[in-house]
Amino acid sequence: MQNPLWNLAVVFLPLSIVTIGGGQSAVAEIHRQVVDLHHWLTPNQFVDAFAISRMTPGPGSLLVTLIGWQVAGFWGAVVATLAIFGPTAFLIYGVAHVWSRYRGARWQVALETGLRPVAAGMIVASTYVLMRSMDGGWQALLVCLTAAVGLTMTRINAVMVLLLGALGFIGLTMLA
Repeated sequence: MQNPLWNLAVVFLPLSIVTIGGGQSAVAEIHRQVVDLHHWLTPNQFVDAFAISRMTPGPGSLLVTLIGWQVAGFWGAVVATLAIFGPTAFLIYGVAHVWSRYRGARWQVALETGLRPVAAGMIVASTYVLMRSMDGGWQALLVCLTAAVGLTMTRINAVMVLLLGALGFIGLTMLA
């Protein structure tokens, strides 16, 4: 039997480096690794862990801490958290020095411009994976899409969107 702590580190260390645009951009790959490849969580458990991680203060990558806890308890949470945050923290320390030294250089502007669509694509892929994993049927999908449009197009408070989304989902479920 393989060591679950080692498996957590092997999964999350490389993901730490490729989280272009923040932890949210890696959710699709985290889902693939955790649900499809390693079967550590079911799709519903993954969505639940994602929702809990988004409600807590701090970075969205705390999802990984919850996964680590599920896989190997306290030490699993510690290993998964260090694996997802550690490499990036060291890399950013070095990059920040170079970035500030060459602020406004043509290569820097080109790199930032080129990485924006990559980050956006990774976030869209993550959203797609989460929507596919939802167990709420067409009602949840409709509420999710409506909330996304509302948050994108207006300045509505996110708490209000949660309240309206919950009420909308209950109403749609009762109609179905």
